[in-house]
Amino acid sequence: MAVKQSSSEQVVAIYKCLCDFKRLRILNLLRVGPQCVCHIEKVLGIGSVRTSQQLAYLRRHAMVEVEVRGTWRVYALPAKPGPALAANLACLQDCIFEGKIFRDDLARLHKIRNTRCGPKPL
Repeated sequence: MAVKQSSSEQVVAIYKCLCDFKRLRILNLLRVGPQCVCHIEKVLGIGSVRTSQQLAYLRRHAMVEVEVRGTWRVYALPAKPGPALAANLACLQDCIFEGKIFRDDLARLHKIRNTRCGPKPL
């Protein structure tokens, strides 16, 4: 469940979320569409516990949404992000092309996306 915050608290929460490199990498992956946890975990290579912790942090701060499909969890960017989140996600999208690791993450995601470790890709 997301924490109810004032608009200024939301902005601070967004920046706290964006200050972590792993969370930035997760948001980058979610920009191309919803992803199951297993794909995020494989791309980041940080293990299931750390991946789940990062996703839970993002979810608590309303930066991602989760859909349960059987035993799988599929994460996505919010369908209706608030203005501050939308602006920061747009900035992330503009800046992402400068970072090799972000491009490499997307290339790895493209390679593994069709593997059958979770629900069918959306």
